[in-house]
Amino acid sequence: MSKKIVKVGDISCGTEDLFLISGPCVIEDEMIMMKTAEKLKEVSARMNIPIIYKSSFQKDNRSSAKYYDGPGLEKGIKMLAKIKEQFGFPLLTDIHYPDQAKAAGEVVDVLQIPAYLCMQTTLVVAAAKTGRVVNIKHGQFLAPDNMKHPVNKVIEAGNDKVILTERGYTFGYNDLVVDPRSFYHLNNIGYPVVFDITHSIRKYGIPSADATGGAREFLPVLSRAGVAAGVDGVFIETHPEPSKALCDAASQLCVYDLEEFLKPILELHAVEVKYRDRTPVLA
Repeated sequence: MSKKIVKVGDISCGTEDLFLISGPCVIEDEMIMMKTAEKLKEVSARMNIPIIYKSSFQKDNRSSAKYYDGPGLEKGIKMLAKIKEQFGFPLLTDIHYPDQAKAAGEVVDVLQIPAYLCMQTTLVVAAAKTGRVVNIKHGQFLAPDNMKHPVNKVIEAGNDKVILTERGYTFGYNDLVVDPRSFYHLNNIGYPVVFDITHSIRKYGIPSADATGGAREFLPVLSRAGVAAGVDGVFIETHPEPSKALCDAASQLCVYDLEEFLKPILELHAVEVKYRDRTPVLA
């Protein structure tokens, strides 16, 4: 079936061009944010890949109330606005509550619905009513074809600008698994599909600052599987010094390693696009 092309700033999502969502998991101090943005700008220009800058002003799903959860809406949005002004990136950030949608939507281009909250009608509708692109992360508990239900909530609220993001399923206790069948089902809903690679290697129940809280060794194989399956974009959280990151330290990719990491992904994407229209339909 045909897929809707969704514009994010000057990026057309859902075409043959792979796009990247990247940035620190949570908004940290200005130096970290600017260092990351500067390197991402270099990577975008050198590799000819469009980038949406992502960082969260609040992480309201930390496993302890003592962990850093971001600077909050007001300070966080100001930081993102500064990055947009200086580097020209379109922006993406999460919202956790309906009353955050309007203020965040005045600055960012994409409002992201966290995976845990993808079925929260009031939240999804509030995001949709801003008119911004709504990126709905696939809940770890939900069959992929059932993501059509939150998509329909956005459409019924008068907004057809939707992106869907896969980030793995809960598998047993404290683990995630990526099922390639999900990419098929999400693509069939008819909107651009993104693979959130770095969140898919997180280990639940282990603090993200613990080196065992993520399985980075699986990043290459998972990223290539998703791109070969025909995703439109990849989501890779990046940080200048991941081991010192204030959130998801065990899973973020060092931004200075990003270019080498992307090379085989872009080559594989070119092959996938070449053969996309030759995929047989099997009954």
